[in-house]
Amino acid sequence: MAKRGGFPGGMGGFGGMNINNLMKEAKKMQADIEKSQTELAVKEFEASAGGGAVNVKVNGQKQILSLELQKDVVDPDDVEMLQDLIITCINQAFKQVDDAQSASMGKYNIPGLM
Repeated sequence: MAKRGGFPGGMGGFGGMNINNLMKEAKKMQADIEKSQTELAVKEFEASAGGGAVNVKVNGQKQILSLELQKDVVDPDDVEMLQDLIITCINQAFKQVDDAQSASMGKYNIPGLM
């Protein structure tokens, strides 16, 4: 009886999967990831704070596209409140981008990627 050696499942221990098929799948996944990233980069996200007193629009690259302030929120005696509203609004928009990115990339299930 001959001693059996090598990897179980055939070539390379990939459970019988051909290395060429594995490479094709990896390239397809890479193309899908790049497509998802491109789509996310041009997508726009909007958020508001202070009951609509501050509105911001950002893209998927976290670049601010617009910032709108209602006139009645601009109080020279309370600049700190306006600053807080702006920060809150921008952070909400950025969280939307992060959530969309997590949802988009989560479908790939690559350990160590996200």
